[in-house]
Amino acid sequence: MLPEAAGAPLPPSGEAAHFRALERLYRSAPINSGFDSDIEITGPGVARIRFNVAPDHFHAAGAAHGTLYFKMMDDAAFYACNSTVSDRFLLTTAFNLVFSRPLKGGEVVAEGRWISGRRRVLIGEARLVDASGEEAARGTGTFMRSHIPLSSLTGYRG
Repeated sequence: MLPEAAGAPLPPSGEAAHFRALERLYRSAPINSGFDSDIEITGPGVARIRFNVAPDHFHAAGAAHGTLYFKMMDDAAFYACNSTVSDRFLLTTAFNLVFSRPLKGGEVVAEGRWISGRRRVLIGEARLVDASGEEAARGTGTFMRSHIPLSSLTGYRG
């Protein structure tokens, strides 16, 4: 019996399957086990990472360390860009960020979006928005295609 006839939903295909595979890839990365975070790719060139800022992310003055800003914005921009590339894993080649306010705790959203490029180098941007809707940082990254097929990555394959 076909899955749809049995009432089971069909697995995603095409673009949606690529987005879900990238979300699995994010969740499978060992670095992400240290963060209370999750990703959603909502469309081509758009990624959103929700995460919680906890005291163990703080620097000595009681706010989130810049490494957390970088990691979440890099990931959001990276996955937004990789959502437009279905065959290769991208690599970050540069990332520039601007801090505008401290993050003292709670839920934050890293919003990433693809800006330009399709062939070898892609450009993406990201911003961090705190629970009150205020922007805490903004960044722009460049990402290049690697020689690593996405299909070779266990997390991508599922």
